[in-house]
Amino acid sequence: MAPSDCFAGSMKAGGTTRVWVRRGLGLLGLAVAVLLGLSHFVRLRYQSRIVPLAVAPEAPVALVFGAGLAPGAVPSPVLAQRLDAAIALWRQGKVRSLLVSGDNSAPFHNETRAMRNYLLERGVPEDAVVGDEAGLSTYDSCLRAHSVFGADRAVLVTQRFHLSRALFIANSVGIDAWGVAADEGRATPWRYTVRETLSRVLALAMVLLEVEPGSPDAQPATAPR
Repeated sequence: MAPSDCFAGSMKAGGTTRVWVRRGLGLLGLAVAVLLGLSHFVRLRYQSRIVPLAVAPEAPVALVFGAGLAPGAVPSPVLAQRLDAAIALWRQGKVRSLLVSGDNSAPFHNETRAMRNYLLERGVPEDAVVGDEAGLSTYDSCLRAHSVFGADRAVLVTQRFHLSRALFIANSVGIDAWGVAADEGRATPWRYTVRETLSRVLALAMVLLEVEPGSPDAQPATAPR
C-alpha cells in the first residue's frame, strides 16, 4: 500500500470517529433536554397550589413528611421546621389533625415517634396526631395517606424545593392537595435544586407506572381522625 493510501485511510477513520462523537454528544444533549423538560413540567404542574401559611385552605389533615433525625433521636433542623409549620396550621384551625409520615425501616431510627413527641411536647393533643411508620419516600407517604389513611384533601408541609414534587404526586394519586412551604422566604441551597431536578422525573415515572409503595401491607400506627 502506498503511503498516500495509508494517510487517506487514517483520515477516514478519524472522520468516522468525529461523526460518532458528535452523534453521541447530540444524543446526550437531547437526553438532558428531555430530562430538564419533564422536571420543569412536574415543577410547574401544581405551582399555583403553593400558598403562604396565612392563606392556606382548610383541610381535614396536614401531611408532614419525614426528613431525618439529629443526634439524640430528635427531629433534624429541616424536619423541625416542617413540624413547626404544621403546628401553626393546627393552631390557626386550618387543619384538624397532623399526619406525620416517616421512615422507620432502620433500627434505632424512628422518625414517626420523634415527630409525634415533638408535636405533643408543643401542645398538640395526642388525638390530633396520626402516625404512618411506612413513609419510606415522598411517593409512599402520599399514596399511603390516600389509600391507607383515607385522605382525600390535605395540606402538604415541607420545604419549598420539595413541595412541587410532593404536590404532583399527591394530586396524581387522588388527594386534593395544597402546599405550605415550611421555609417560606428562605433561599434554597443549590444541592437541593440539583437533587430535585432528577427526583421530579423519577416521581413522574412512578406516578405513570403506578408503582406500589415500599411497604404496601403496613397498617396505620394510629387510626385516622
